[in-house]
Amino acid sequence: LNTLTTNNDNMGGGGWYYVPKVWSPAGGWWNNPRNWKANTAVCGVVIFALSAVVFKVSAEKERRPIKPRFPVPSERWAKHPAGTQ
Repeated sequence: LNTLTTNNDNMGGGGWYYVPKVWSPAGGWWNNPRNWKANTAVCGVVIFALSAVVFKVSAEKERRPIKPRFPVPSERWAKHPAGTQ
């Protein structure tokens, strides 16, 4: 029988190896913060809120003095209709 496939002691990178102690803002090697799900949710909410504000300001400021030849999707939510000052 083949001993390489049945003997699990020869497989993997087990054992200890040297890793220098390093501080990093991301947590260094093998970080696993306790509240990563909550942090991710908060970041998602903040990104969504900022995107909504940018979208609102952009829609209010958008002006097209010349009506486009083909329909532009942003015409549906723009404050000023195309072809007007």
